[in-house]
This record gives sequence, C-alpha cells and structure tokens, in this order.
Amino acid sequence: MYATTQNDITRQVVRVAQLLLAYGAESELVEEITQRLGHALGLESVEISISSNSLVLTSLSVGRCITTTRRIREHGINMTVVCELQRICLLTEKGIYGLTEVRKRVGRIEPKTYPAKYVVPMIGLSCASFCHLFGGDLVACLITFLASAVGMFVRLSIAKRHFNLLLNFSATAFVTTLIAQTGYQFDLTDTPKLPMAASVLMLVPGFPMINSISDMVKGHLNVGISRWGHATLLTVASVIGITIAMQIGGLF
Repeated sequence: MYATTQNDITRQVVRVAQLLLAYGAESELVEEITQRLGHALGLESVEISISSNSLVLTSLSVGRCITTTRRIREHGINMTVVCELQRICLLTEKGIYGLTEVRKRVGRIEPKTYPAKYVVPMIGLSCASFCHLFGGDLVACLITFLASAVGMFVRLSIAKRHFNLLLNFSATAFVTTLIAQTGYQFDLTDTPKLPMAASVLMLVPGFPMINSISDMVKGHLNVGISRWGHATLLTVASVIGITIAMQIGGLF
C-alpha cells in the first residue's frame, strides 16, 4: 500500500472514531468499528487509545506505522450518527464502499434532531405520565406537564446559545421546580410533592451513566470514570437549581 493511501485511510478511520465518541458511542464500540473499518479498507492493523477528551490511533500497513491524535468535543447524544457510521462500516466490509465512498458518506453526515415544537410537549407528556404512575391526581399531572414543558423549552433555548451544559441543567432545574411547586403555594392539588419529583426526571443523565458503567465493566476505566464524573456533575448542577428554587419558594 502506498504511503499516501495509508495516510488517507488513517484519516478516515480516525474521523469515524472521533464522530462516534463525540455523539455518545461507548468505547468498546468505537474500538470495534475503527478496527473493522481499517481492515476493510486494507490496513493490516488498527490500534486505538481513548481518553476522556482525546484519542490516539495507529495504523500499520506493509511494515509502516502512522500515528495520529484527535481531540474529542462532545456534541450530545445522537444515535442516528452512530448508526449511520456503523452502516458505513458494514457496507465497506461487504465491498460496496471503497475509500472514496466512505469519505463522501462520512462528510455528508449531519446530526438530525426533532423540532422543538414536538420535543417540548412530548417531554411534558412523558413527565406527566410519570406523575400519574406515581399516584398524582389530575391537577398534579397538569402542573407537571406545564413545568416540564417550560423547563424543556428553557433547556433547548440555552443549548441553542451554546452555554455551558452545567449552567443549562442548573437553570432548567430552577425554572422547572419553580413552576412545579405552585401546587404547594396555592394548594391546588392533594399530591403537591409529585409534580416536583416527576417534572425534573427529564434531567436525569441516564445515557452517560449507562455508558460510563459499560466502559468500566469492559475495561475502559479512564473513560468510564470520566463519563461517570460528568454525569455526576450534571446531577449536582440540577440539584443546585432545585434547591435554589425551593429556597425561594419557602419550602425549606
């Protein structure tokens, strides 16, 4: 294999690994996809080392090694991107795609998100459903729907302006709890505690926690601990927002 070809293949493989990590794939999957894609494109060996915010990849072909490093910038969880990269790998293994097709497909990948006009009411409905399952009455469910829908709108608005994620979670929790505690303030429901509990469930960082445990179980301790720490910080930020809102409402 010519050196230029190996360089191009290595760049594409490390780009795929970079996208997988940026959009929430677990470390084991990143290693598997990069190695399979590298072999499908003609590399003899692909070795990858993943840390909390960077990755190092080495490719071997005809006795020649190329090592490259990339920085990881998180873009949020998006399984559409992860699935598309897996599909590219499968089609390459089957011989349908070559290096040129892989480069084009990877270059065209864009994360798809649902419009806010659909996300906001659905989040409100899901949290209201939890309130109903917890035993809340109709008024409690309505308060939960309003609080979580407004909170999700605030969260999306802050995210659109690229503020720090910890500040985003704290502000969202504050606004959501401030609205959810109206059942206490005006004696509107017989179950005023439930809206406060159910409306902030949208802030539970479930996916990062699952990924962190999966990484640690499969031997990627440094990445797993990093993801666990990040999820813990998001939880603490939410708790701070909830506490400030409850303090303002006089519930302490």
